[in-house]
Amino acid sequence: MPSAPVIPRPAATVLIVRDHPHPPPGRSPLQVFLQQRVAGMAFAGGMTVFPGGGVDASDRPDPDRWVGPEPRWWAERLGVDADLAGALVHAAVRETFEECGVLLAGPGALPDLHRHRADVVARRRTFADVLAATGLVLRADLLHAWARWITPLGSPRRYDTAFFVARVPDGQQADAHTSEAVAAIWWHPDEALERWQDEEIQLMAPTVRTLQEIAEFGESAAVLAAAPERVIRPIVPVVRRDGDRLVSVLPDDTAYPAIGLA
Repeated sequence: MPSAPVIPRPAATVLIVRDHPHPPPGRSPLQVFLQQRVAGMAFAGGMTVFPGGGVDASDRPDPDRWVGPEPRWWAERLGVDADLAGALVHAAVRETFEECGVLLAGPGALPDLHRHRADVVARRRTFADVLAATGLVLRADLLHAWARWITPLGSPRRYDTAFFVARVPDGQQADAHTSEAVAAIWWHPDEALERWQDEEIQLMAPTVRTLQEIAEFGESAAVLAAAPERVIRPIVPVVRRDGDRLVSVLPDDTAYPAIGLA
C-alpha cells in the first residue's frame, strides 16, 4: 500500500524588497533579497530562495508585544485559524531577523542587534524574550500577505508556507550572516529570472512564480500596494513526469522544473 502523504509543516517566508537608488540601464529600481541555501540541506539544498523557515514552538505571539493587524485578521487573510495565523506572522518576523538581520519591530533600533540575533539563532533565548527584554514590539503592520504555497504530495518533506512581503526598514541592511546560506544578495527580479533561465541559479516553482509576479512592478511601493488586493488561496503544485524530467504543474497548467524537493 502507498504510504500516507506527509502532513505539511507550517512555515513562513518573506520577500524583503527595496528600491535601488541608481538601477543599471534596463532595470527597474525594485530589488528583492535572495539567499542561496547550503547544498547539503535536507530541503531545497542549493536553491536560491527568499528568507524564511518553519514555525517552531516559540512562535507564540504576545499581544502586549504586537502592533498591527491582530491574529484574527491574519487568520481571515491567510485562510487558517487565529493561533496559526499569529504563529505564522511571528515566524516570518523571527526568521527574517535570524536569516538576514532585518528586524520588523520597533519603536527604534535594537541595541546590540548582533548579540541578540546570535542568541536567537543559537536558541539561548527566544525572539519573544528579546522583544520583552528590549521593550520592542513586533510590527505586524510592516508585513503584507502575498501567497500561500503547499509542497506537492509525495515529497518527503512538506511545508504549508505563507508568503509575506515587507520593505526593508530605513537604516537597516540585509546580510548573509547565516549558516543556512552560502550567498545572499539583492536581485532585480527580472535579473534573477534571467540567471535561472540560463541555469546559473536554481529556483523552485513558488520562487519563480513569485519573482514573475513582482517583476511586473517597478518599485517596492507598487508591490506593497498590490498585496492587499491579492486573493490568498493555497497553491499545491502537482509533480509529473515530462519525458526524462519531473515538472511541477500549477493549477493554471504552467509547468516548472521540479527541483529541490527531495
